[in-house]
Order: sequence, then structure tokens, then C-alpha cells
Amino acid sequence: MTLSLAEMAVDVLTTAGGREKTARSHEHAARWFAARAADGTSIDIGRASPPMHPSRPEAPAQVDPRDVPKRKPGSPAGRIALLHAVAHIELNAVDLHWDIIARFAHIPMPMGFYDDWVKAAQEESKHFNLVCDCLQALDSHYGALPAHAGMWRAAEDTAEDFMGRLAVVPMVLEARGLDVTPGMIEIFRKAGEDGAVAALETIYAEEVSHVAYGSKWFHFLCGRENLDPKEVFHDLVRRYFKGALKPPFNEEKRAEAGLPPDFYWPLADEIPARKR
Repeated sequence: MTLSLAEMAVDVLTTAGGREKTARSHEHAARWFAARAADGTSIDIGRASPPMHPSRPEAPAQVDPRDVPKRKPGSPAGRIALLHAVAHIELNAVDLHWDIIARFAHIPMPMGFYDDWVKAAQEESKHFNLVCDCLQALDSHYGALPAHAGMWRAAEDTAEDFMGRLAVVPMVLEARGLDVTPGMIEIFRKAGEDGAVAALETIYAEEVSHVAYGSKWFHFLCGRENLDPKEVFHDLVRRYFKGALKPPFNEEKRAEAGLPPDFYWPLADEIPARKR
């Protein structure tokens, strides 16, 4: 029986092991793109019921962000901890990108939307495996350290809000990766760890497209409803995003991804007033 795309997404979400989850992700992405190349519409989008929490391996232990041990990134242990955190982010991203397909499959969207998010999920799967390979090269592995438990909160908070999901996940969380990844690359370059540098450079280059997908389809939905994208973005981030938009921002890469400064700087400027 041929699975619908939404059922493929749930299959990934309900697979626990990191390497196994990303293998399923690659397999389903390959099927999707093979069908698209054959006749453009061979696989139905379908309907499925995604879990509120995706299946995950027993390790790493998920802890409150305040309880994640702090390590100096200049030390070997600190660089391992940094890679471990990146691997955790990438595994969450795999689930987030498949989840948006399954959870909002009832909302009519152009086929290009599904092409973009399947490709993003495929690339996030590659990213996770690249970083896991780097950890193994340093005699460690994903699951060796505790991990941030708050990564899935954005998915829970926007489970019933398609535009909110696009605003918070690619346009805030993934955009933050564009800000911080250059600094991480420099840490590993100074340490002479070329494998980690190469992995992070791949992630950095491809994350621009993921942010761009979010911006493109957010603007598409706003246009369909005749809404002002900037105003809607500000309202949704204020409603759903629990952290702070902290500069410095990578304005060049954000602009390349379709995020102009007037989308995020006003939110950063008003954070202190909101926190009091």
C-alpha cells in the first residue's frame, strides 16, 4: 500500500532512534521526489494524525534549559557539548518539518509547499547525521549529554495555528541559527577540527533556504487572506514566542532569506518592556 505524504510524515514522527528516524526521512523524501519527477502528483497529500510529541530515543535525558550544564566552548568537552546541542536541534528540526506537513494537511496548499518542506526535512536529516559523525570522531555520541527540553514547545504552542507555526519555527528559531552559526564555525576552525567546520558550513548554507521557505509561505498565506505580513508576524511572535529576539542579527543572511530588518528589530527593541 502506498502511503500518503501525511502518513509518511507520521511514520517519521513515530520512529524513535535518531539514525532510524533520519533514515525514514530520507526514504520518504526520495519517494516523494521520485513521484514528483515521474508525473508531478503521484503521491496524495492525504490526512493523518500526528502525535503531539514525536518519538525520541531514551537518551539524551531532556532537562529544563536552565539545567543544561554550561561548558566553555574553547575546551574539548565544551566543543563536544556544542556539537551535541546542534545535533539535538537538528533532530528536532527533522520532526518539526515533517510535523508541519501532517498537522496542517487539511489546509489546501500548492504542491510547491510540500516540495519545500520535504526538502527541508531531508536536509535536516542530513545535518543530524553529519553532526553525529563529528561527535563519533570525538569519541562521543548523541545521547551522551543531557539536552534542552524546550525545543518542542513551539510546536505545541502552534499546533492549531498554521501561520503561527511558520512565524515562530522557520522565521524566528531557524533564523536565529543564521545569527549564531558563524561564531560556532570559528570556534571549530580555531581548534583545527575540520570535520565540524565542514558540517557546520553545510548547515549554515542550507538553513538560509529553510528560513526562506518559511518567509515565502507565510507571505503566501497573508496574501491569500489580504493581511499585512509584517503586522501579522509581529502579532504571532508576541503571542507564541517565549524567548527574546536578541541581537546581533545576521542581517545579510536574514535578508537573503526574505526577512527584512523591520520584521525582527521592533520585536527585539520591545523585549525589555515585555519582560517587566
